Parts: sequence; C-alpha cells; structure tokens
Amino acid sequence: MIKYVEQHTIPCYDTDASWRLKPASFMNLAQEAAGRHAVYLGFGYDDLIVSNTAWILSRVHVQFIDTPQWREDITLTTWHKGLNRLFFLRDFILTDNEGRERVKATTSWLILNLETRRLVRDPKLVEEGTVCEENVIETPADKVQMPKDFEPEFVMEHTVAYSDIDTNGHTNNAMYMQWAMDAVNYEVASKMPLKEFTINFNHETKAGEVVKLYRAALEKEDGLHVYVEGKIAEVSSFTVEMIF
Repeated sequence: MIKYVEQHTIPCYDTDASWRLKPASFMNLAQEAAGRHAVYLGFGYDDLIVSNTAWILSRVHVQFIDTPQWREDITLTTWHKGLNRLFFLRDFILTDNEGRERVKATTSWLILNLETRRLVRDPKLVEEGTVCEENVIETPADKVQMPKDFEPEFVMEHTVAYSDIDTNGHTNNAMYMQWAMDAVNYEVASKMPLKEFTINFNHETKAGEVVKLYRAALEKEDGLHVYVEGKIAEVSSFTVEMIF
C-alpha cells in the first residue's frame, strides 16, 4: 500500500461560519492519515517509540483549490516520498466524489529522540517499496519569515492549555494553525476564502507557556498575504504565511 486512502464526510464542527473546512481541521485529518499509513509501512508511533523517537512535523504547505464544505463526501490520499536532505516528505491530496482535486498539501517531517531532543536520520525508513516519488506540489514547503522592514503588530496572547496538548505532551501542530486564524482579522478569516498557507514549526510549546501572537498583512498581486508569528519571549514557536 504505497498510497493510503481514507473516506470522510465533512462534519459541522470542522467548518467555519461560511461552511468551509477549517485549515486546522484539514491538518488534523492529514496527520491522522499520515499516522495510520506510517503504521502500515512499519514506521508508525509504536515502531518508533520503542527507541524513544517520534515523528515531528516541521513544515506544511497547503493549497485550497476549492475548499470542501459541510456535509461533503471527500477522499483523502497520502503517500511517503522518502528522505530529502534533513526532511522526510509526505504529500496529500483531497478529492470529491467527482474526482476533482480540492486540497493539495506537501509536508516535511523530522524524527526526534524524545530524551536527547536531537534529530535522528534512520535510513531504514526509505527502504524499497515504501516510497512514492509523485509530487502533488512540486517543491517542499519553504521557510517562512515575517516580512523584512515591516513592524508586525501584537494581536493577542495565548496560554497553552489542556485542549492544545497532544500525546507527546506538547502543542498539537493543528492548534498553531487555529491560533493563527484567530489572529487574523475576523472579517477576513470568516468571509475571504483561504487560498493557501505555509507554516513552519520552529520550537515546541507546552502547557502553561504564554505565546504572544504578532501579525503583518500585505496586499500583493495574488491576494492578501497575512503573516502570523507566535513567540515565547524572543523565541519563535511558529511562523505562518496565509494568502486570502
């Protein structure tokens, strides 16, 4: 099973006021599908935890071609693309009942030793038969930084709490995207379709820590670019660029 396929119906709790699938909800769907496929391929959570290691999501680039809406039936397909420099790459495509492409994504993952907090490169994960080199987005997710020569505005702060934490004891990756959307002007976030986003996870956050969110917005030819960065003191936890 080089490609892994799941069927879903979009529930109301995963959509916004315009009935569109929320970005964080797509990330939840994607990470769960990735986990199930990794188990099948022999390098899932249970396989890695015996050596005190775990998958860590580092970068994500998502393109919303036509965002699915509440009650729609969709098919999510994912595949593992092997090692590219430091990152293990995995792609996703979400299609509807007509076979039309609705969402495309490419993701970059690292393997972390949970005790030493050091990265691990395990060549066994790219054995023949586990890799599909097909690209749904041609290039891996890029590095994201706040625009230069532009002073971002402080928007809000968020205290990491119970609902943010995952099984590894730190903030689940989808929650950062939820915080980012909360930091966007509501009239923009609720009414303007999000065309694409790229998010970088820079430093883990844990329960009780206070993350300050900063925002910068720039009009460009292809739409409104909104950047959000979360920081603890001067340390960047995540940075995301969204295009509306």
